Amino acid sequence: MSEFSVEDHRWMGRALQLAKRAAYTARPNPMVGCVLVREGQVVGEGFHVRTGEGHAEVNALRQAGGQARGATAYVTLEPCAHYGRTPPCTLALIEAGVSEVVGAMRDPFPKVDGGGFDLLRAAGIQVRSGLLEPQARELNRGFLLRFEHGRPWVRVKLGCSLDGRTALASGESKWITSAAARADVQRWRARSGAILTGAGTVLADDPALTVRLGDDTPFQPPLRVVLDARLTSLGQAKVRDASAPTLYLHAEGASTQHEVEREAIAAIDGRLDLHAALQVLAQRQVNEIQVEAGARLSGALLKAGLVDELLLYMAPVLLGDDGRGLFGGLGITQMQQRHALKLVDTRQVGPDLRLLLRSM
Repeated sequence: MSEFSVEDHRWMGRALQLAKRAAYTARPNPMVGCVLVREGQVVGEGFHVRTGEGHAEVNALRQAGGQARGATAYVTLEPCAHYGRTPPCTLALIEAGVSEVVGAMRDPFPKVDGGGFDLLRAAGIQVRSGLLEPQARELNRGFLLRFEHGRPWVRVKLGCSLDGRTALASGESKWITSAAARADVQRWRARSGAILTGAGTVLADDPALTVRLGDDTPFQPPLRVVLDARLTSLGQAKVRDASAPTLYLHAEGASTQHEVEREAIAAIDGRLDLHAALQVLAQRQVNEIQVEAGARLSGALLKAGLVDELLLYMAPVLLGDDGRGLFGGLGITQMQQRHALKLVDTRQVGPDLRLLLRSM
């Protein structure tokens, strides 16, 4: 028999819903939600909006006031146990007199990692954890990957025709997919800590790589990252405008007269080390990266085993076999070398089909 009741699932589900509200603003912190329940009734709820502001538990306690005493707190991530920009949430829960904390999962952040639950138990508060943990991990997949494996979550976004072409042989690609698909992409950009592209895409398309939601939804502009070994693409200005920060990753010895933020990383056979690039971004507290690049960089990331997720918009058009493909340089000559993907979600966006796939 499960130690979690139907009501437990209900309230943790609500906490997860609250956490999702900060998808565009919480980074680099995780998205966290909290619901306080006393005698079967919600007395307080909250979520962490942005770094430096109140955590989910504190916001929920503030709403509950004195009704928090004796309540059960449902939290999507282990309460913090350290002093950062705000005091530890564990102390706030203890001082408020909650009787129980139900957590979805432990926090892998080294200064927490079980310490929050331990402090609560030491204070006589009952702790149960593991409720809806898969859903909680999915919510903060990039944050977790950064602390557990030292790199951000990598999502490659591509648009293509039904026959898998991203552009004509000439490079012309505007527009294969619909305006609805392009608007949908903005939501994925908004939840990303960085948008990554290569020098070839910058030279060919001069993209802005900014978030354009078309409404008043708050968001943090993602860091724009250009992989440019020799800094040859700096003449293109859109990616360097003031609408969002931009970082150039280049090889040792590359120089420029342009005043840009840049960092040298290792190169292998004249190509930037993609693992090193992701490590740099993890050190800059980037949880999720959206790659919007050509077949060469997309293929290199896939071949290196660094693609976690593929966001593919497929338009109901045909471009023919002379068009450009999705991934270059894979070198697949035998069927057993094929890259298997798991289809996670399929939906229609305008006239296009959006596929979300994960590496297996």
